[in-house]
Amino acid sequence: MVGLQGASCDQARAAERLALSAAARRLDCGDVPVTPRVSVLLPVRNGLPFLGDCLASLLAQSLADLEIVAVDDGSSDGSGELLAAAARGDSRLRLLSQPRRGLVAALNRGLDACRAPYVARLDADDLAARRRLELQAAALDAEPGLGVVSCRVRHFPSTAVGLGFRIYERWLNRLLSHEQIARERFIESPLPHPSVMIRRRVLEAAGGYRDLGWPEDYDLWLRLASAGVRFAKLPRCLVGWRAHPGRLTHTDRRYSVERFLACKAHHLARGPLAGRRPIVWGAGQTGRRLAKHLEREGVAPEAFVDIDPRKIGGSLRRRAVFAADELPRLLIDFDHPLVVTAVSSRGARELIRQRLADWGLEEGVGFWCAA
Repeated sequence: MVGLQGASCDQARAAERLALSAAARRLDCGDVPVTPRVSVLLPVRNGLPFLGDCLASLLAQSLADLEIVAVDDGSSDGSGELLAAAARGDSRLRLLSQPRRGLVAALNRGLDACRAPYVARLDADDLAARRRLELQAAALDAEPGLGVVSCRVRHFPSTAVGLGFRIYERWLNRLLSHEQIARERFIESPLPHPSVMIRRRVLEAAGGYRDLGWPEDYDLWLRLASAGVRFAKLPRCLVGWRAHPGRLTHTDRRYSVERFLACKAHHLARGPLAGRRPIVWGAGQTGRRLAKHLEREGVAPEAFVDIDPRKIGGSLRRRAVFAADELPRLLIDFDHPLVVTAVSSRGARELIRQRLADWGLEEGVGFWCAA
């Protein structure tokens, strides 16, 4: 894969590579078809340090029948000029420019301009393996009922990747089937946005992207799952996910833990918890914060359960905290409750899952893991 074992971030080298290869690409590619097979949706804002490498990875794809719809969202660092130069060298790159309006506005404007039946995402600081689009398009071709296909990813450079992202990468890279992705969707975002290819009709039927003050991609996956859209993830690492201090997950409050919890609560309330009340397993910080957002969505917990003797017998958000062993009784005492686990301790989730299964609860029916 291009640069995945240690991709360079050097701005000058990347720009030079694009400039030197523009003429060759112009000879090789010709005009993009009126309806290409894949549209790559690429929002850009001040991405110059990494943009050249990103474009090079896309223009070198084994699937040549593509268009790159780049939306320059008011860049001030020369990204717009680099995109314009690249577009002059390769007709597959289409540039849309706008004053700064934000990521969601850029995504929706780009989506409106996409012409292919399949829409792939990539961010300006990431890299695509040479066969990424070919393999994902083939997966969608082979399974008409599949709406979204992702792939495994690798963070790079390794020196910039913290422990939290390493744990997250291991977790999401093992979620391959629709059933795994759907089951774990309330724990964290199960699909890295830059890794997905989506049927355009599926994305348009969902109304595109929404800006509700939380992650627009996570919100989209939860909406699509509720609508019955099927997911898959290819068991190959086809995207390099760059770690750097300017990444939106570090700089934009919409991607904070608090906003992720608000998004989970919103979709839990409108999905599994519709017409039901939760019993929250976890009286620690994660359980308290999730309960707060569930209350705001109109589904305040009936009770909490925990294994910590310091919490048992007390109260949290005006609800009693019971010992975990009392949960079978609580399931009878309360009217059709749903257990929502909210425990962030490493290894605790699997222990809780096993215990709930031993009590006859089915995941996705009698309980959901939300952290």
